Amino acid sequence: MQAGLVALAGLLLSLAANALSPRGIKLTRDYFPISPSHPVKPTRALPIPVPAKGSGTNDEWEKLSSRLNSEGLHLITGEKAFELYKDPRREQEQIVFIDARPDEAQYREAHIPGAYQFDRYHPENFLPIIMPVCESAQQIVVYCNGGHCEDSEFAARMMKDDLHIPGEKLLVYGGGMNEWTTNKWPVEVGDRRSGVIKNGSTSGR
Repeated sequence: MQAGLVALAGLLLSLAANALSPRGIKLTRDYFPISPSHPVKPTRALPIPVPAKGSGTNDEWEKLSSRLNSEGLHLITGEKAFELYKDPRREQEQIVFIDARPDEAQYREAHIPGAYQFDRYHPENFLPIIMPVCESAQQIVVYCNGGHCEDSEFAARMMKDDLHIPGEKLLVYGGGMNEWTTNKWPVEVGDRRSGVIKNGSTSGR
């Protein structure tokens, strides 16, 4: 009985210390997301409809926006993402695009020109490159394939919660690469800054 009481007291003290510590473990968080090396059968990805200008809001878009806002993140449309892409500050890396798709083959096949790849399943391979850039950037656009793909949301959340990037700088592009390529906006092939641009003028590089 005494051993049980000591163990219970130790557990309560540990939980209290964890709750008070700014670096404590979040007990409600999933620290073991499904890895690409152990995939589940994917569901068919449907594009998130973006409200047209001047029209009423869409329920699905509103739900996604509300969820991101509750996490201190912000959802942006394709028009806003393309506006930020054309912004001269992007060339100065004051605006940074982050490709959160974990598949390197997809990234090399096509990505938003100048975007950095960030695989949240293996962050140690990418953090030395993206951390200094994100810390100095004014705005960071995080995207994946779009639709029901959640890699951009999870990556942005990790950047905010674990890397301490201010949430007001993080913008999640909901349409992602599916919308970007459908609109025939410029894409870069191969490595970042490869210079191989398709679907648009190389002057947008």
